[in-house]
Amino acid sequence: MILAGYNPLYSVAGLAIGMLVGLTGVGGGSLMTPLLVILFNFHPVTAVGTDLLYASATKSVGTGVHGLNRTVDWRVVRLLSVGSVPATILTLLVLGFAGSHYHGTGKAVTIILGVTLILTAIAMMFRRLIVAQFAPIMDEIAPGRIAMLTIGLGVLLGVLVSLTSVGAGAIGMTALLALYPKLPTNRLVGSDIAHAVPLTLIAGIGHWMLGAVDFSLLGALLIGSVPGIIIGSLLSTRVPDGVLRAILAVTLVIVGAKLLF
Repeated sequence: MILAGYNPLYSVAGLAIGMLVGLTGVGGGSLMTPLLVILFNFHPVTAVGTDLLYASATKSVGTGVHGLNRTVDWRVVRLLSVGSVPATILTLLVLGFAGSHYHGTGKAVTIILGVTLILTAIAMMFRRLIVAQFAPIMDEIAPGRIAMLTIGLGVLLGVLVSLTSVGAGAIGMTALLALYPKLPTNRLVGSDIAHAVPLTLIAGIGHWMLGAVDFSLLGALLIGSVPGIIIGSLLSTRVPDGVLRAILAVTLVIVGAKLLF
């Protein structure tokens, strides 16, 4: 059974992370995976695999909402997927080979996770500056070149998400804002979320096939996160977004540094 050995603390963690997602729009994978590793002592690969299926479930709801509101640019989603799907499959094959032949796979994933968390914090804190620097340059590049860069971004996200479950949010969104400065932000947000569904689902299924998913943990997280996202969304208009993002970014740097050192 999925909830065999149910631990209510996992649902409390899901509630807290869900509220952060509802309040800021980011923070799901960025905090869930390191929380499972540091606080609950899960193996890094198991934490990543479980969080990937957790993310695919929660982002499916968001994609449905954005789809109904027509705030998804499916061309951008397709371009990202052309890069991310093959990269995800290849990364999973390499991870499976490494896991069966080397004993340091968990440590390697932990290091990559730490670096990715710090990069995520940088993307969150300096998004406007990064976009302001690159958007004018991208605005002069031919559409075909932008399409290739978008596919390349998909490759990067496929590798990062498969290894860490982190990257499709803050990092991916910052890159999309720079690549497509003329597209409305809400369409880029919707496209980023829509792309994350097949990406996290494929990666999550791959980790499941590798035996790196804890379904009891997954069920407990979902029990807490669903009401958490609702509560956070209702409170989002009453809490300063900038303050929350700054706190979240500092937290990610601290957690990333702890994983590295």
